[in-house]
Amino acid sequence: MFARGSVLFLSLIFFLTACTSQPIRRRRSGYTKQPKKSLYRKKSKDLFSPIKKKIALLKLFNESPFGKDDLAITATEELRREIFRTRDFVVDPEASALFGSSKEIYSGGGLKLAQLSRKAKLSGVNLVVFGRITHARVRQKMDEIGFVRKTKSYAESVVEVRVFDVVANKEIFVKKMDGNINDSSFRFFMSNRDANVDYRKGLLRYSVKVAIRRFVPALIKLGEKLDWTGRVARILGSKVYVNAGRRSGLNVGDILKVITEGQEIFDPESGALLGVSKGEVKGTLEVIDYFGPDGTVTILHSGGSVTEGDFVQLY
Repeated sequence: MFARGSVLFLSLIFFLTACTSQPIRRRRSGYTKQPKKSLYRKKSKDLFSPIKKKIALLKLFNESPFGKDDLAITATEELRREIFRTRDFVVDPEASALFGSSKEIYSGGGLKLAQLSRKAKLSGVNLVVFGRITHARVRQKMDEIGFVRKTKSYAESVVEVRVFDVVANKEIFVKKMDGNINDSSFRFFMSNRDANVDYRKGLLRYSVKVAIRRFVPALIKLGEKLDWTGRVARILGSKVYVNAGRRSGLNVGDILKVITEGQEIFDPESGALLGVSKGEVKGTLEVIDYFGPDGTVTILHSGGSVTEGDFVQLY
């Protein structure tokens, strides 16, 4: 009986050792346990988050005659909240000051983005998100007979969102979404006019929020296709400081490859910018600690000739 119990105990130890000895690999969407079927898959997924691309979110503007600036603020803040809830992005609170508002970008035909692309790279921004409300209105239809009348309300809105890739120096996303909704309610025909106005404003705000939320799946797919890029901010002795850290999703032990800046490639006939070539790998860095609200301390892992301003990506 004792020998039989010993065999079962040793078998259990062997099983647990085999499960915990599987390698953990870093991917764009976070850490995953190999193989996929593991007792600790859920735990590792919760512990490790993906590298988040930094976004400069510019204030949206309202082209419609309804809602004015209030509707633009509602759309911007809703987009900020939705981006915050994703696992792929983090909004840089200071980066938007570099580009101004969405209205300024539209009025300049997007040239300001290309002109400031270099500064944006140095600040660690990966994407610039901007847009506008192109259409917004509320319509109501009320029964004409009776003391209690049924009112049908319809809110219509169209929001356009654009995404500029700082690393590639080009616009990579443009899409329009509608937030058309309807609502039915019973109102006394002598209802307060101010209350009705507030109701219409609230319905229009909600319509814009619906339109904004419809962009999120497309933005998530876009983020999964893009490589995160950071920058070497400072070198002090043997320590290399990178402008991304805990908030961006970097973890102690991560290996970063140091790359040179790519070259812009233009069409020889039209002169149009086709894109940016990939830079060459100069070496690798290992994350050993954090500093500030969103920075990491690294040391040279392999290679050499790392200089301030070099770009880094997850290895």
